[in-house]
Amino acid sequence: MTTMIEVPHGKPEAPADCTLCPRLVAYREENARKHPDWFNGAVPSFGDEKASLLIVGLAPGVTGANKTGRPFTGDWAGDLLYATTDKFGFSTGDYAAHPDDGLELTGAMITNAVRCVPPANKPVGAEVNQCRPFLRNRIAALPNLKVILCLGKIAHDSTVRTLSLKLRDHPFSHASEYPLESGVTLLSSYHCSRYNTNTRRLTPEMFESVFDRARTIISG
Repeated sequence: MTTMIEVPHGKPEAPADCTLCPRLVAYREENARKHPDWFNGAVPSFGDEKASLLIVGLAPGVTGANKTGRPFTGDWAGDLLYATTDKFGFSTGDYAAHPDDGLELTGAMITNAVRCVPPANKPVGAEVNQCRPFLRNRIAALPNLKVILCLGKIAHDSTVRTLSLKLRDHPFSHASEYPLESGVTLLSSYHCSRYNTNTRRLTPEMFESVFDRARTIISG
C-alpha cells in the first residue's frame, strides 16, 4: 500500500524522476528501457502562470505526453483539445503534436490529476491520492484562476477532493457546473479521448459548448 506523502514547500510540479508511486515508477522505467529517447517522467503542467482557466486531465498517455513531455501532446485527445483552445482564444500558434511546435497557451494552463503515465491509462486510487498535493499546489499557485475544467470523472473527483468538497454534493456529469465560495467555478466534461469521440459519447460540439461556457464565465 502506498503511504500518502506531503509534498514539501507547496511545489506545484513533481520532479521528473518522482518516486512516490512504485507501480508508476516501474512502468516509467520499463518504457525508458524500450524508448530511451522519450520523456519518460512526471509530466509538468503546461501554460500560462497567469491563467484564468485550469484544465485538469487524467494522466499522460504512453505515446502522448509520456513520450513528448507536454500534456495532451502526441495523441488524439490533444488534437481535439488544442483545436478547441485555439477556437476559444486560449492558445496561439499551431499545434503540431510535438513540444517545440511553438504553441503557447494564453490565459490557460493544462495539468493532470496524475503526473506519470499509468499502465493501460488507468491509475489506481492510491496513485491519484498520492499525486493530489501537486494538483492542490498547482491550483493554489494560480492567482487569477476563475474556472477549473475537469476532463473525465477521475479528474473531476480528484479535483473535488483537492478542494475539500464533498463528492455527493458535486457529482460528475458532462457540462456540470459548480460555482464555489472561492469565486472559482468548477466545470467538467467527458474526456476528449479517441474512445469517447469515436463512440459519439463526446462530440466536438459538446466539447466546445463547455469551453464556450468557460469563456463566458471568465469574461464576466
